[in-house]
Amino acid sequence: MSHKRIPKRKAAMAVGGVVALGAAAILLPNANASQDGASDGVTAVPKTLKAGDASDLATRLAGSLGDAWAGAWYDGEDKQLVVNVVRGENTMALKVRSAGAEVRWVDNSMAELEAGAGTLKSEATIPGTSWAVDPRTNKILVTADSTVTGDQWDQLESTVEGLGSGMATLKKSAGTFRTFASGGDAIFAGGARCSLGFNVTAGDGSPAFLTAGHCAAAGDEWSDQQGGQPIATVDQALFPGAGDFALVTYDDPATEAPSEVNVGGQTVPIVQAAEATVGQQVFRMGSTTGLADGQVLGLNATVNYPEGTVTGLIQTDVCAEPGDSGGSLFTQDGLAIGLTSGGSGDCTVGGETFFQPVTTALEAVGATLGDGGAGAGDQAGGQEQGTGQEAPDGQAGAEDQAGAGDQ
Repeated sequence: MSHKRIPKRKAAMAVGGVVALGAAAILLPNANASQDGASDGVTAVPKTLKAGDASDLATRLAGSLGDAWAGAWYDGEDKQLVVNVVRGENTMALKVRSAGAEVRWVDNSMAELEAGAGTLKSEATIPGTSWAVDPRTNKILVTADSTVTGDQWDQLESTVEGLGSGMATLKKSAGTFRTFASGGDAIFAGGARCSLGFNVTAGDGSPAFLTAGHCAAAGDEWSDQQGGQPIATVDQALFPGAGDFALVTYDDPATEAPSEVNVGGQTVPIVQAAEATVGQQVFRMGSTTGLADGQVLGLNATVNYPEGTVTGLIQTDVCAEPGDSGGSLFTQDGLAIGLTSGGSGDCTVGGETFFQPVTTALEAVGATLGDGGAGAGDQAGGQEQGTGQEAPDGQAGAEDQAGAGDQ
């Protein structure tokens, strides 16, 4: 994130240059889908929606469909919201169509899927496992990393089978679930390196930023340079448990913290926080690997890290590596979606990565972002304007250079 008070140095954005430039080419034009102009009222033709609008519509329908609701996902190719409706709920299906979404009939209700997740929690909370409801398959996606073997694998497999046919899918991951903190460059505390997620405005009006909660375990005081003077202090943090987020306030109340993400030579303005939608295309910025993109795979995911269980996360296929922790997950039209928590794999072979929802973190710490608060912002990367150009003093910018620093 950028903040004008901090000295700047030339941003080393070479990291993941091909990935960053390729993803930025997709990201920066803001090629948003337009509304199709469908008339109000019941229509058999789903509306064309941007991902953010689809998320809002999904939230409204979830609150009105009751037991007929079985999740929803965004069809990025057709730019439509697909809503799962339990078979036989014809009246509710009409409500979905009248709202402009496509209906997909399914067998498993959300209540049944959540009950299955509850069984996994009570019988198979094993380090190295995760689960989340996948609305595209109408099943629970259960993942085990490479450390889950022998009796633990047998226990997990037995629990999944006990949920019943058609309720869950069990997948093996080649990597190891871990939080993505490391030593290096970006924002530093106690020898650890993380990435700044989004600049925000704290409840008392002071400038602050969000990052991963597990990063706060390294220390209360954070610097923008390894071994440098502290520029921010942890105010609140949660990890493990019902989230992985921290609010860190800038020590200088005059710090300017713009609401934008540096993607390497250009910035993406962040206008507000938003809920994720399965199927949505998202972009991640981090201090190790720079810019990467992918899709949301599941919501309300539970991840059993070695340090403990974390619930309520977003599951994606976006890659990440140590040092990317806390970095920003956002959309091409400037919606703040998540903070990098952890996962398995890397940006060479891919893997699963989990993110703390920004909306949940903001509510918990009482902060605002983008249009919701003056000076709020989210800069996943460094210097003042995040341009990657050399500053007058020849130093790089900001603390959380997503993609800058130790590239």
